Amino acid sequence: MRTLALRGGGRVAVIAAEWHDAFLVVTHGRVQLELRDGEPGPVLGHDAGFWLRGTGVRALRNPGRRTARVRVVTPKPAPSQAGHHTPYASYRTRRNDMNMNDTGVAAGRASGRTGRIRRLAVTGLVATLAAMAATTLAAALAQAAGVDFEIPDGGESIPLPGFAVVTGFFSIVGTVIAVALLRWSARPAERFVWTALSLTAISLVPPFLAGAGTATTTTLLGLHLVPATVMIPTLARSLRTRTD
Repeated sequence: MRTLALRGGGRVAVIAAEWHDAFLVVTHGRVQLELRDGEPGPVLGHDAGFWLRGTGVRALRNPGRRTARVRVVTPKPAPSQAGHHTPYASYRTRRNDMNMNDTGVAAGRASGRTGRIRRLAVTGLVATLAAMAATTLAAALAQAAGVDFEIPDGGESIPLPGFAVVTGFFSIVGTVIAVALLRWSARPAERFVWTALSLTAISLVPPFLAGAGTATTTTLLGLHLVPATVMIPTLARSLRTRTD
């Protein structure tokens, strides 16, 4: 038995020759499993125990900033005696009781990942509809207050359905980015927030280049921020929930 310390963002490879049939318990912080195919696995918290044998884990990562600690038990089989209870037998009994065979672990991992992606996609769709409604309502209120949304370059006013269509398109793009990060990134929530904020900042440039009046430009800037305030917190919160 030994204790493994993982600093924030640290990674340690799982060496089959040294970790054969090892049972691990997270005693402090959080640990994310890195699978052999390069996919990020589940994030395990305090007191979570798991077997390495047959699970397809090639490395352990610390997704947080604080040091995580993992207790590693690598029992060696010994001849059993009557009335003698070895740690190896205890762990094998526990594994059998929990039905943690290779097929079950692989199937559970695949179904769990698919379920997380599906729930995130549904969350993104609901948030997209909410963002479309909020942006269209805000545009209607601004139009009622006297903002004409006329763009001098084209000589036409932006219709209200146009705000809904554009908002829906870019909200779906944001959802796709969130799903991709959940699928392939070890820190999806943090990277999504950084990416979404960067794209939002870039989207604020076109209103200044359109040559519209001050009121129209200011309103367009505000309408760019409305869907961002709906989509970014919702998807980031969902990503944190899916990975914890």
